[in-house]
Amino acid sequence: MTAIHITDLEAAINFWRDKLPCSESAALPVPTRALADVYAVMAFERRQEVDPAALSDVALQAWMTWFDSMPDTPCIAICSTSQGDEICKGCGRTFAEVQNWTEMQPVQKRATWRRITQQGTAWRFNKYAERAAEKRPPPRV
Repeated sequence: MTAIHITDLEAAINFWRDKLPCSESAALPVPTRALADVYAVMAFERRQEVDPAALSDVALQAWMTWFDSMPDTPCIAICSTSQGDEICKGCGRTFAEVQNWTEMQPVQKRATWRRITQQGTAWRFNKYAERAAEKRPPPRV
């Protein structure tokens, strides 16, 4: 099962906190509250991941809106899988991930992003970090 990691929930909550700040009554806006409810249960149960099917429709839509604001692909247009490497030196994805990226579900893409970010060995994180920063496509609508 590919699941939503707690760090993605934190990022989505912070996205919504910036987008829709709390009112004077300190009530959380609906998307923030929906995500915060999931986050609270995960923290209480000491879980790092949650099945997307366990999210309410509101929480899932809030997470998807955050997901859509992120860069779609880690590609920096330096692909070594086309030269036979199993792991791309440019972005850090496996050959299969590069080939199947457009068919992958959002949760699978985030799991890949999380893994390559934690590894931090791809050129997008060191040798060509400036290229990765410049290559941010506009959010999908």
